[in-house]
Amino acid sequence: MHIKLWPDREIRVEKKRVGRVTVLILRPKDAAEGKPGVLWIHGGGYITGMKEMVYMSRAMDLVKQYGVTVVSPGYRLAWLHPWPAAAEDCFAVLQFMDENRKTLSIGSLMAGGESAGGGLAAAVCMMARDRGIRVAFQMPLYPMLSNIDTESSRDNHGKVWNTRRNHFGWRLYLRGQAKKKVSPYAAPIHQTDYRDLPSCYTFVGDGEPFFSETLQYVKSLRAAGVPAEADVYPTDMHAFDMLRPRDAVSRKAIQNFLLHFEKALQRQKGES
Repeated sequence: MHIKLWPDREIRVEKKRVGRVTVLILRPKDAAEGKPGVLWIHGGGYITGMKEMVYMSRAMDLVKQYGVTVVSPGYRLAWLHPWPAAAEDCFAVLQFMDENRKTLSIGSLMAGGESAGGGLAAAVCMMARDRGIRVAFQMPLYPMLSNIDTESSRDNHGKVWNTRRNHFGWRLYLRGQAKKKVSPYAAPIHQTDYRDLPSCYTFVGDGEPFFSETLQYVKSLRAAGVPAEADVYPTDMHAFDMLRPRDAVSRKAIQNFLLHFEKALQRQKGES
C-alpha cells in the first residue's frame, strides 16, 4: 500500500498560522475567484493524524476537479488538549475563512473530513449555525459522532478502527465524560435540534464501527427537513477510500462522492 503525502504539481500550497494552529491552504495554480472554500479536517480518532493527511483525502479531488480552495487545520490533539480544543481550533479556522473570503478568493463555505475529522466537521457546522456563520454543505465521511456505544460500534473488530480504539479515543478526548451525554459540539450525535444545518452527503462501510451513528445522523437531519444522503458500501475497513483507493468499492465511493458534490454545486447556482 502506497500513501501519497505530498501535493500534485498543479496544486499551490500555502502554510499559514491561524490562531493556535497551522493550516495548509490548497488551491489550483490557476484558481478562479468565487469558488467554494472547503474546511477539510483530518481523522485520527481525535488523538493522532496531521493536516498533511489532506493529500490522501477526497479534498484533493475537489481541488483538482472543481477548483475549490481547501483549508486543512492542524488542530490540537487530545493527548495534551482534550475537548473543546480540537472543535474550537477548527471553528476558529472556519471563522478565519469567513472573515477573509476576499483574500482567499472564495465564495460559499463548506466543511468536511473523515472519521474524527468528520465528527469535527459536523460539530463545526453546528457551532457555525449557532454562532452566525453560514455553511452551505457538509461532507462528514464515516464520521466519529457518538461517544456512547451504538449497535455497530459495540464489539466491533473491523479493520483499522474497532471498539477498543474507539473507546480509547473518546476517553482521551472527553476525559471523565467519555461515557456521558455531552455537548453536541463534543459528540454531535447528542444534538437535539438539527434544523437549519447544512445539507449533507456522506458514505460509510456496513461493517465498520461508525455505520450506525452515520445513518442516525443522516436520519436526524432528514427529520428536521435538511437534505441529507448516505451511501453504504460492503466493507469493514474504516477509511477504505483513503487506504485502498484502487479497490473497486473505493472507486465506486469516490465516484459517487464527486457526483454528490457536483449536485451541491448545482444547487448553489440555483439558489444564487
